[in-house]
Amino acid sequence: MVLQDALRAATQRLRDAGIESARVDAELLLAHVLGVERGALILSPDLPEPVQARFGDLIHRRALGSPLQHLTGRAPFRYLELQVGPGVFIPRPETELLVELVAADLADGQTVVDLGAGSGALALSIAHEFRSCRVLAVERSASARDWLGRNAADRSAAGDPAIEIVAGDLTDPLLLGELTAAVDVVVSNPPYVPAVAAPQLRPEVAHDPAEAVFAGADGLAVMPGLLATAARLLRPGGRLAIEHDDSHAVSLPSLLDGTGQFEEVVEHLDLNGRPRFVTARRMALQDADPGTVSPG
Repeated sequence: MVLQDALRAATQRLRDAGIESARVDAELLLAHVLGVERGALILSPDLPEPVQARFGDLIHRRALGSPLQHLTGRAPFRYLELQVGPGVFIPRPETELLVELVAADLADGQTVVDLGAGSGALALSIAHEFRSCRVLAVERSASARDWLGRNAADRSAAGDPAIEIVAGDLTDPLLLGELTAAVDVVVSNPPYVPAVAAPQLRPEVAHDPAEAVFAGADGLAVMPGLLATAARLLRPGGRLAIEHDDSHAVSLPSLLDGTGQFEEVVEHLDLNGRPRFVTARRMALQDADPGTVSPG
């Protein structure tokens, strides 16, 4: 079969299934089967029968809603390519902006904590781009930590500084007690999708672990505990950056203000112009209200 004919047929199959990025997904899956970069497809005019069969199977699975990243086993994130699969949340492109939001606060020798690290996208990107920082990745899920460990090993083999993987719950009031008031930057992409929004989500989301996606009826279930942990870990002047649901543009900044522990609370938009991130700075200890933060 001629490659372009196969791509046209596969693209139409994905369009019929409602896949918005049908042509791109078809090209990426074919490149994966051939073991080449997407840009090199033009150099492979014909498809041997075994390649056709494997490509057809992947297109069928994608049309049924399997995430592209599960089919290739890889997910790009900033300058890295991460291993992903069942049991770990697939990193999304918008989350890359969290690294940019804290970049100006990162300096040589600083300590960064990623709360709810999942595949390690944030922690490993920060270690890759800010090589003298100490980076700790906290993750509760054993299956997610397995993928996190694989990706950390890959990046170490590639020459990046090693990160520290911590098994723990981001809402645990005893988490990383030895680093109390000693952390320079805390980043987090926690579960934040309201449970009531489940019917509106794309089919691919069903393949992410539910505990990494949903956080109660309003999506804020883990936020009080997360803010308490961040307030305890951050040094005065330390920076916090959190990804959140677009319905939290008012409620999450209000929670931050209500802790009495943070200042410079700022809302930020994602790539589509929707409210998606909030940043804040830890108050000086003498200015903070010690009675307002609780683990939720």
